[in-house]
Amino acid sequence: MDRRKFVGKMTAITAVGAAGLQLGFTERAKMITDGAEVHQFSFNEHTDKTSGIQKNGIPMRLLGKTGVEVSCLTLGGVSGMQLKPTPEFHPVELANAALDAGINYFDTSPSYGGGQSELNYGEVLAKRRNEVFLATKTGERTYDGTMRSVEASLKRLQTDHVDLLQVHGVYYNEDFTMWSKPDGMMKALYKLRDEKVTRFIGVTGHEDAEAMNRAIDRYEFDTILTTFNPVPRRKPFRESLLPNAARKKMGIICMKVMGGGLGALVSGNPPELVKNAYWYLDDTPFQADASTLIRYALGLPVSCAVVGMKSLKDLEINVAAAKMKPLTKEEQINLEKLML
Repeated sequence: MDRRKFVGKMTAITAVGAAGLQLGFTERAKMITDGAEVHQFSFNEHTDKTSGIQKNGIPMRLLGKTGVEVSCLTLGGVSGMQLKPTPEFHPVELANAALDAGINYFDTSPSYGGGQSELNYGEVLAKRRNEVFLATKTGERTYDGTMRSVEASLKRLQTDHVDLLQVHGVYYNEDFTMWSKPDGMMKALYKLRDEKVTRFIGVTGHEDAEAMNRAIDRYEFDTILTTFNPVPRRKPFRESLLPNAARKKMGIICMKVMGGGLGALVSGNPPELVKNAYWYLDDTPFQADASTLIRYALGLPVSCAVVGMKSLKDLEINVAAAKMKPLTKEEQINLEKLML
């Protein structure tokens, strides 16, 4: 499907049409007896982040204390966006189609595809920078390393500034005292913010929820990008990290919505995809359709969900899911039970 046909098809999708997507776990969930189990973090403890504004039908949500409104669905920088262009697939076409469909948040990193993700986005940003909330990252932990990393990212992205610059990949044994040393990373981030090279500063990580809690307790970040999906190993992120970030009024951004870049939790993806794969890919005996997993994430008190996509068809499905109502708390709990 080319971009012109895709745009026409997306315009034709109505709320009724989107509602026709199947909730993949519903029938099996009905076999589970509902008990008294509830999430430790209640929606009543946190203001609904949906602003009521929509862009081409995609709900916009506040990105925490930044006050910026972003599309609840974000185009991830891995999957298709880190690939080199081929006659069969051009990442630039995907990014342009995402913008046309109402997605205004682009996520990337210099480590995705060895910089290829930023290069691909750069071709779009050279013409449409004012339409995009742009987020990239740095894996460096020193002042000089961070400055060099950001300079190279800006060159690839064909822009002189980003909207959100994030510390990439907090590890379980991270030495947070190093970050604030005179030659540490935080000094560089503050300087870049003061010079308006970035508007906001964030932190990312999916290895250990407690380490992420230590990071946001020690430093004042605007946003947090971390992992939320229904599998048990992500429960500490939902029940400990999520409420902590919410209390701090951070912009809370989901990743690993589908269990990682290979979509381990998505119906139809062979389980062997995740065998011998990266340690951070989630697995479960039960899988759900991609739309359900997106609606699960967006049913949490979060700002948006970063989802990698490999085709215009993926984009079509995911945009339709973002336009649907998120899962209720009861539906979330049922899905979590299925994925035990």
